[in-house]
Amino acid sequence: MMLSRAKPAVGGTPPPGDRRRKKGKKVPQLEELLAMRDFTGAIALLEFKRHVGEQEEDADLWIGYSAFHLGDYKRALEEYEALTKQPSCSPDVWVNLACTYFFLGMYTQAEQAALKAPKSRLQNRLLFHLAHKFSDEKKLMSSHQNLQDITEDQLSLASIHYMRSHYQEAIDIYKRILLDNREYLALNVYVALCYYKLDYYDVSQEVLAVYLQQVPDSTIALNLKACNHFRLYNGKAAEAELKNLTDSASSSFEFGKELIKHNLVVFRGGEGALQVLPPLVDVIPEARLNLVIYYLRQDDVQEAYNLIKDLEPTAPQEYILKGVVNAALGQEMGSRDHLKIAQQFFQLVGESASECDTIPGRQCMSSCFFLLRQFGNVLIYLNSVKSYFYNDDTFNFNYAQAKAAIGNFSEAEEVFLLIQSEKIKNDFVYLSWLARCYIMNKKPQLAWKLYLKVETSGESFNLLQLIANDCYKMRQFYYSAKAFDVLERLDSNPEYWEGKRGACVGVFQMILAGQEAKETLREVVHLLKSTGNSQVEYIVRIMKKWAKENRVPL
Repeated sequence: MMLSRAKPAVGGTPPPGDRRRKKGKKVPQLEELLAMRDFTGAIALLEFKRHVGEQEEDADLWIGYSAFHLGDYKRALEEYEALTKQPSCSPDVWVNLACTYFFLGMYTQAEQAALKAPKSRLQNRLLFHLAHKFSDEKKLMSSHQNLQDITEDQLSLASIHYMRSHYQEAIDIYKRILLDNREYLALNVYVALCYYKLDYYDVSQEVLAVYLQQVPDSTIALNLKACNHFRLYNGKAAEAELKNLTDSASSSFEFGKELIKHNLVVFRGGEGALQVLPPLVDVIPEARLNLVIYYLRQDDVQEAYNLIKDLEPTAPQEYILKGVVNAALGQEMGSRDHLKIAQQFFQLVGESASECDTIPGRQCMSSCFFLLRQFGNVLIYLNSVKSYFYNDDTFNFNYAQAKAAIGNFSEAEEVFLLIQSEKIKNDFVYLSWLARCYIMNKKPQLAWKLYLKVETSGESFNLLQLIANDCYKMRQFYYSAKAFDVLERLDSNPEYWEGKRGACVGVFQMILAGQEAKETLREVVHLLKSTGNSQVEYIVRIMKKWAKENRVPL
């Protein structure tokens, strides 16, 4: 409608007869434009009449109404506020003004305006939603009791169920309404959104297809379809779904453009996050959460904490993210308090009736037990969801650590080696656990290779200590001696000489028992001679004597 109205005539100036016919063409009436939901046309007509002095009855009210339905809430606010200042203002204007305040996020003003309006079903629905925004359970229940079994009230109730994460209850209401009103096609989008929230992405797609067959250019529906593709496939598939939308989105859908910009950042793995997300933090609720995730991925834990510390969580995702941020900050700062808070958030989600049997819920319980160092319980929960995360590096990293922590080093090694992420593979936690697995699985030479790869890094000293001590415990004295030798050269601590001495004597003992190659003795003697300790000469003399008697060249 808007395009045809703006389209210029083709072929230059029309002949006089045509011009007369155009003059006789009927100008659409306000009622027709409103019936066709052509709110832009309605505003244009009303403003034109206002400009030429042909004032339509209730013109200001209809301009406010049209602006509201176009999503131009600031314009609607100007019209309604002006009307409330007129002596002849209808009391019903107050509830319209309250709705506008609500959509602008001005909830206190919305409540004040709503209470000035006469009692009505619309006022009750608005107060119902405001009670939810204010977390006022008493007022919420009071408004709930005033709801009737009519479509508008039931839709309002379904909306509250959705916002309180009661998605199945919302679906039940929507389906009941759809049974009696098949023409309410848009309800399929709401049902699809609920299924999306329940992680049933394929079901969400099927329900959404019913609506998209009739309205193929819907901004909200196409955006939800893209989100389903993101969950089912990947970011590229999701972005492809949004391409037509980004190319054609009109100025009438500014709210849609903000949502699309936000989602494109998510689909692109955080690309452009710092340019797009900060202005949307108080516009789109998920923008704050996704900006926190971006900071976490950039290892900027403090910035992530600053952004989320004052957020009062209401949804499982918010509790989980606050838990993750507190866990990361607690580990970075060595803060038991933050780790305790994280553990409590994870436990709260994992034990909740709505989340206990979901994948995120079970991950939360595993994280809770991980922080409590109860690794047997960690594995109970991770085993129940591991089929969904076979190629997930983060999952495998945690799974392998839990396996190693209970002494199952063979399986832990296998899982550690599935990890592809270079960032994780360069992490000291990964290197130290994998080195320990190698040693416990009687592969000390692989642990030594790990050390040689990171020889110049700041963590190499700690890795050497682990190799030296674990190899000693496991009677793998040769690599223990090599590690203690390097440690001794880096630090003159006498404990390293004592460790090296014990390991070298251990190697000699293994040679005598036929459990180590005789040729190894040459390197052991060399390692001992590199130390300027009075005990060296005595030990070397005994080794040389044995070597001579057994014809072992040194």
